[in-house]
Amino acid sequence: MSSPRHSAPRTTWRWRPAGFARLGGGLLVVALIALSVNFALSSKGDSDATTTTLSTTTTTLSTTSTTLAPTTTTTVPLNKIVPPGPPASSRRLSLYKVIAGDISPKSVMSTNTGLVFAQNMMYRHTMTVYNSAGTLLKTISDGVVLSRFGVRGRSGLTHGAPVEAAVTPDGKDVWVSNYSMYGTGSGPEGSDTCTPGSALAAGDTPSFLYEVSTKSLSVVGVAQVGMVPKYVAVTPNDKYVVATNWCSWTVSIVNEATHRPVATVPVGAYPRGIAISPDSHLAYVAIMGSTVIDVISLSTFKIVGQIGGLDNVRHVVIDPQNPDFLFASLNQPGDVVKIDRLTGKILAEVHTGSDCRSLAISTDGTALYVVNYLSNTVTELASRNLKILQIVPTGTNPVGVTYDGTTGRVWVAVYTGEILVFNTKP
Repeated sequence: MSSPRHSAPRTTWRWRPAGFARLGGGLLVVALIALSVNFALSSKGDSDATTTTLSTTTTTLSTTSTTLAPTTTTTVPLNKIVPPGPPASSRRLSLYKVIAGDISPKSVMSTNTGLVFAQNMMYRHTMTVYNSAGTLLKTISDGVVLSRFGVRGRSGLTHGAPVEAAVTPDGKDVWVSNYSMYGTGSGPEGSDTCTPGSALAAGDTPSFLYEVSTKSLSVVGVAQVGMVPKYVAVTPNDKYVVATNWCSWTVSIVNEATHRPVATVPVGAYPRGIAISPDSHLAYVAIMGSTVIDVISLSTFKIVGQIGGLDNVRHVVIDPQNPDFLFASLNQPGDVVKIDRLTGKILAEVHTGSDCRSLAISTDGTALYVVNYLSNTVTELASRNLKILQIVPTGTNPVGVTYDGTTGRVWVAVYTGEILVFNTKP
């Protein structure tokens, strides 16, 4: 197995604010000059600088009249929808409901619109969708006819193996990764023990992402990616879908609107978790077979930096309220780390259990929840300093976790066939 290569240095951000206009004259003239924010990312001579400029507006008001300031309607991003009540870090987990049935959930994902999706891998070939109260709304089969979505030579029924899911910023669709595809034209089932060469030699074939409508709760689109895709994310500007391909050692970037591939970025063994910067310019990709998070530019589609010193890093999340901070789970050490996203400096680290897996952050940014696969626990942490707030037993092999911003509930996927839903109580 060849070693992953990561040569780019850590990234550095620079911020420059523009000036503001003056007031003067017999009439009150308010001139709002563009506020220009320039983020410059440097890495070994490469740059990914983007400038966003607001248009200049001049408004004239009579000095003898009273005029109210214009009102602005702001839509709260889904990942910032906060339930009423005290902050999440002052609440504790209390079991609300156990969901069983014909499930084997690898992951759970709240859309923050009142839906929670569970991905049941090849063991059930389904996605199960619940409302925020835990009531099953629909079981969606992963069986599709790919030719109906324009895939040539795939006219028969093909099944997938749903792994992870991500909601689009408007909440209208959910993208789901499939570990492998099964049916005519598909190779053998993938494996976690692989290299690109061994996977190709075994006859493995590219997999597909599914686009699921949150209105019809049915598959409405597909996109081809690499071999054994694990994690999937959608950029906040709804432009790209990003997927990590475990056996291809690549990251696929797909146009969200057309479902066509835009770029394939080579990384190392084995890419897993993804977090996207709020401005949609950068993807932070956990390279689980190494000690780094690769930073990929979503304009040049190249690795432009990395954050090192992270052993067996698996999952990454960005603080929705203060995006300067990045959090990651380190699988084998069983640790969670807090990172300054702008400098790459590790600010805090704590041991949460054996084989910690997925990580979720509350929508108010104050609490983290991590599942510990071999300890059979979920740990609540204060995001400020990674202080352990609570450790709660789960069933055997908790593997996925999500925070529901509409209710403040925490959902835990237990691989052996349950979903635990926890209230968060002050």
